[in-house]
Amino acid sequence: MILYTRPVFYYETDRMDCVHHSNYIRWFEEARIHFMRQAGFPYEELEAAGIVSPVLSAGASYHAMCRFGETVEIAVEVERYSRTRIEFRYEVRDQASGQLRCSGQTSHCFLGQAGRPVSLKRALPDFHQRVEAYLGKEE
Repeated sequence: MILYTRPVFYYETDRMDCVHHSNYIRWFEEARIHFMRQAGFPYEELEAAGIVSPVLSAGASYHAMCRFGETVEIAVEVERYSRTRIEFRYEVRDQASGQLRCSGQTSHCFLGQAGRPVSLKRALPDFHQRVEAYLGKEE
């Protein structure tokens, strides 16, 4: 698990004076990109190799409100990895209290330049090995 810390900005709040629900999905993306970089398999490297990883699904459960001026920590972990797909899970917590504010998940596939699914093991073996090493599943 890797933590990503960020402040809650005023523009992210809504009329109810809390973070609008759509921003949590954006936070998941920020945290996921940070996670991949810290874990040793950066997203920028995928794109440089001509591979993209679109979101197939995203979900969030809202437990308590985040408000302007707070700082949140977003814990990210790989839930599943299958060479052609990867799934992440997230927990957003208030940094000061540790209170769980939101939890969620995203799933992604890997597409080559032709827009067709690719296996990272075949297309980017070194990248695939680093993901497997992070997960403790080295072949």
